[in-house]
Amino acid sequence: MKRKTVIEVKKGSSESNVALLRRFSRRVQEASIINIVKKKRFNDRPAGKLARKAYAIKRIEKRANKEKLRKLGKIQ
Repeated sequence: MKRKTVIEVKKGSSESNVALLRRFSRRVQEASIINIVKKKRFNDRPAGKLARKAYAIKRIEKRANKEKLRKLGKIQ
C-alpha cells in the first residue's frame, strides 16, 4: 500500500524563482510528504522469532531475579 505523491509546479511567465520555490514548498507541506518520510526514516524491521524468544527469556530471568531479591529483603 505505497502512496506515490508527485508534486508538480510550473513557473508562470511573470513568476520569480523565489515565488515558485515558496509555492512548491507549500504544496509539499500540504501533501504531508515530509511527515511520511520522517516516519519511514527510523522504521525498524520487526524482530525475528529467535530474537523475540531470547528477549522473552531475558525478561523472565530478570523478573525471577527481582522476585528472589524481593523475598530476601534486598529490594522493596
